[in-house]
Amino acid sequence: MSVPVGADRPEGSAPGAGDRSAGASVLSVRHIAAGYGDLRVVWDVSFDVHAGRVTSVLGRNGAGKTTTLRTVAGLNRAMAGTILLDDEPVTEVRAFRRTRRGIGFVQENKRVFRRRTVEDNLLLGGYSTGLGRARLRAAAGEVYDLFPVLRDRARAAAGELSGGQQQMLAIGQALMGRPRLLMLDEPSAGLAPSVVSEVMEAVQRLKASGLGILLVEQAVEAAMSVSDHVVVLDIGRVVLSGAAADIDDLTVIRDAYFGRPPAAT
Repeated sequence: MSVPVGADRPEGSAPGAGDRSAGASVLSVRHIAAGYGDLRVVWDVSFDVHAGRVTSVLGRNGAGKTTTLRTVAGLNRAMAGTILLDDEPVTEVRAFRRTRRGIGFVQENKRVFRRRTVEDNLLLGGYSTGLGRARLRAAAGEVYDLFPVLRDRARAAAGELSGGQQQMLAIGQALMGRPRLLMLDEPSAGLAPSVVSEVMEAVQRLKASGLGILLVEQAVEAAMSVSDHVVVLDIGRVVLSGAAADIDDLTVIRDAYFGRPPAAT
């Protein structure tokens, strides 16, 4: 199954995962600090995302996960540190230009145009690529292949969809921008377990297509089911970073969240 991540694109459109060999570096974040106004929320965060891999950022509420994603997207200013996209610095690049360079960001709370149809939402998501309308509709068809329920509801207003369908639409909208890096901020929030499984299955298929994925999640087990690398934040700093395959005991992540309990005496 193909997904709209840039393969077979026309000249002048945004490049996508099809341009990157599996495992190639897509994003490098080094020692970033960020926040809101004078309030610093992220103090020192570093990690990498590679093509065809999922890096998950975990942590309790207030740890700085969403702020980290917003800083990578350019919505928050980096107070310190560097952000590289395909080894090119984008730390000072404005948010809309980062989108054009290949960063797709699915923010929390299913942000779609509720009064527009499903298909309108998808087409709006693809305009930044510069593709013509026929190519946009073809890309929308690839999203429908990923989420068949959206094809069935293509003429429905987005506000009429279930929460899970709206989350699928938000992901599809980001994919229409032909990203090389897809960032997902708590895609499982508020969804039934069966729908969470469906969303994570889609993440697996996107990973297999060669897309680099940066995932923020509260649902640890769901995140671990798709992750290649795990970063745990606490109070804006990295407290655990390692290959998901090396973390075979979720108590390790629990201890990173809440601190290791004292040894029994």
